[in-house]
Amino acid sequence: MDTHADPEQPRHDAIAFGPPIRQLFRDVIADRMPGRRPPQAVMLFDAEIDPCWDDRSFLGDFYNEILHQDTCQPATADGLVLLAALAVDDRIPARPRFQSIDLLFRAATVAERHLAETWPATPPHADPDSEARARSTVQDRTPDLLTRWSAECPAVRLALAGLAVVFPTDRTLPALTPRLQTFTHQHPQGTDIGDYVRFTLVLAAQDEDRILTVTEELTDAYWTGTARGVPTRARALHLLGQMLTKVGAGLTRPRAGQ
Repeated sequence: MDTHADPEQPRHDAIAFGPPIRQLFRDVIADRMPGRRPPQAVMLFDAEIDPCWDDRSFLGDFYNEILHQDTCQPATADGLVLLAALAVDDRIPARPRFQSIDLLFRAATVAERHLAETWPATPPHADPDSEARARSTVQDRTPDLLTRWSAECPAVRLALAGLAVVFPTDRTLPALTPRLQTFTHQHPQGTDIGDYVRFTLVLAAQDEDRILTVTEELTDAYWTGTARGVPTRARALHLLGQMLTKVGAGLTRPRAGQ
């Protein structure tokens, strides 16, 4: 018996245990955030492991801990910092990078999307202060995410395009048309990706009348509608969120052998 065994070893072994994606997330966050971490990082570093976790169930719990049931809470903005760190690290596979950026998009637009659903009533779980902090956190990190465009796969680029129109700038909006040109050539109108990309370009043009017209055309054809009295931006982001969800469901569905 080794009487000099490290008393911390069992804890280290426990932390190392768990689904592979948890271990990968932990390694990336340990490298990128060596100091004080957001409270949601406990799910990565705590020795207590849910025995039911596999990659899929862990990701569901982890993402829900950050954006709980698509609502912002006081700690949401802190957790979004974790997602941004994961989204810019090449060790993270494309699927969870897409999911991280998608969740950043949802956190940044939660107030407008929910307003579109409940208009004229106030969304029942609204937290304006937390929503504003979440939006600001995503906005601060969007430029770093967009600088990775050329290195990203097509799926992640589609999610980045959504962020680009949520936080438009004089630099990013003109860049979207050439950046999305390949998608418009490969995915015709009437397909999930084709419609999403074309609607993103409509939003990038910032013509409110055109945005309203296309929002109503697409909503009438395919998507859950919103009241006509809802502000145009809220209606558009509500629709864009639905479209990104459907695009992501196809792009991020695991293939055989993965």
